[in-house]
Amino acid sequence: MMTTLDGYFEGPNHDISWHNADNEEFAKFAEDQLDETDTLIFGRRTYELMAEFWPSEEAIKAEPGTATRMNSLKKVVFSHNPISTDWQNVESSNNVVEKMHQLKNTPSKDIAVLASSNLCLTLIEEGLLEEIRVMVNPIILGKGTPLFDGTDKLLQFTLKASRAFNSGNVLLTYVC
Repeated sequence: MMTTLDGYFEGPNHDISWHNADNEEFAKFAEDQLDETDTLIFGRRTYELMAEFWPSEEAIKAEPGTATRMNSLKKVVFSHNPISTDWQNVESSNNVVEKMHQLKNTPSKDIAVLASSNLCLTLIEEGLLEEIRVMVNPIILGKGTPLFDGTDKLLQFTLKASRAFNSGNVLLTYVC
């Protein structure tokens, strides 16, 4: 999950152009994370953005390692509406809890939820996430969509690790 110092995961109109992720160090980090994973989980909106970008020639040229991994990994999209499954290795489900239990009970590498703040909040509230990784970008947007918008409960986590990047980003890893 990418966020700003003031707690927004996207700017107005779903803007993510502020993501501080365009460097070799971040690309290596992204590839390493994907190597620990064999299933990617998305909400519908995030999936549509990812499916538009990662199979493109632009993505393959700019970030070949990440693009190869993103395109080849199994992807599960949670949506109440039909989705296009033109992207490689995609299935959809409208039952988050049932499908996540099924995935978690199948021997595999890690299951990663990329972005998809609303989906993450559902998974947290259902006790289906073991870890949350939040990448804090050193910027203030002033407006946008707050990370984990929609919860009205106090949720507490334990810091497992932190990592500072040369770009000024800081990765915070929490145990749920």
